[in-house]
Amino acid sequence: MADRDDPSVIGRRVQQLRMERGLTQRQLAEPAYTPAYVSTLESGRVRPSDDALRHLADRLGVEFDELATGRSVRLVTGLRLRLTDAQRTLATGATEAAAEAFESVLAEAEEHALTAEVAAALLGLGECGLVTGELEVGREYFERAERSLADAPLPARVPALRGRAVSHYLAGELRYAVYLLESTLDELNRGGLHDPDALLVLYASVIGPYMDMGAQARAAQAAELALALAPQAGDPELVARMHRSVARTLLAEGRVAEADASLAKAAELYRQLQIRTELANCHWMRGYVCAQNGELERAESEMRLALDMLSAKRAALYSSQVAVELADVLHRRGKSEEAAALLHRVLSDFTAERGALHSAAAHRLLGIIAEDARDTDTAEEHYVRALSLLERAGAAGDLADLCRLLGDLLRRTGRVEAALDAYRTGLGHRTAPGTTTLGPAPAQPPL
Repeated sequence: MADRDDPSVIGRRVQQLRMERGLTQRQLAEPAYTPAYVSTLESGRVRPSDDALRHLADRLGVEFDELATGRSVRLVTGLRLRLTDAQRTLATGATEAAAEAFESVLAEAEEHALTAEVAAALLGLGECGLVTGELEVGREYFERAERSLADAPLPARVPALRGRAVSHYLAGELRYAVYLLESTLDELNRGGLHDPDALLVLYASVIGPYMDMGAQARAAQAAELALALAPQAGDPELVARMHRSVARTLLAEGRVAEADASLAKAAELYRQLQIRTELANCHWMRGYVCAQNGELERAESEMRLALDMLSAKRAALYSSQVAVELADVLHRRGKSEEAAALLHRVLSDFTAERGALHSAAAHRLLGIIAEDARDTDTAEEHYVRALSLLERAGAAGDLADLCRLLGDLLRRTGRVEAALDAYRTGLGHRTAPGTTTLGPAPAQPPL
């Protein structure tokens, strides 16, 4: 066995187990071996053969693997079953219960130095952090998972890398999120590590940051590559996640029917998997598609359903993000007071490090509502707050639009020079969206 412990470690283990069972060296050795052999083995001066270990394990009432490595097969299998249960619990939205289960598995796996199980538990805890909006906590778990897998091949580390990137993305750190995802894609593709599941995870995850940075061409390319990889991927959850991300790119290209069809496929897969949070996200994105297509009544219905599902499962950050987009739909439907009340309720859920983009969107919409009510001072205050958040995140397209709104407001109130400055800033962001922060595109997979 390649992972067998050193003879001295095995020797101490044999001696401890023998003494716990009240056996003499002769009783343990007979009939196949001598007391002298057992004595030599316990002192670590001889490397036992597989046959010897099987004999000793049988006499001591333990498994061969436990005697050779200190790890019980039953223990490992039990931990993996508990991991699966915790993952299923998380998938159905009971995040607190899932986190407790992952913590329990982590403690036991660390005690027995089970690297794969430690990494899986850490990944689960990281995902819990993303769902609840505790982004720094989640990121720390992903970083620990990545460190625990330092000696593993890159495809095995991709879930941890993707988790880190998503935590940075949700915190508004778009450029760093893209850097993590693109550099990993580049290493996988240039190194010939063609792992469909790993590539699909990365391409689906990078679409959102690309879109928010205004890099629609790269988002479209990532979507096409993700769709090409989908038939090779073995995990239906990954395929569902990919369909949800791709829908956003299709919408940007005006392919509304295809976007809606993509989301319908994702929703069906998530129903099969009973992944409530991700299913809620599908309703959220369908609402977004409908809103962009002018179907406001249906958009409101889809987003309210998503918000109910997420709130019931305490997915704090995601539910706050849905609330901002629902408020936009309500405003467009003439329900501005309800929209403003909803925005004020959720603004406290965001910080500059947690949900910066949706916080900026909330301030932008509150500014528009204030302008409609002829409260220009409040409107300007909200626009300036939004501008600060977007500049930090590097969301080029949104920045350009916000600069236009602020410039129009300043011009109407007689501050022409300040308005010109705002317009110039907006033009600078609109000139080449995404290209000022993105380097060369990553290498493509050999499809």
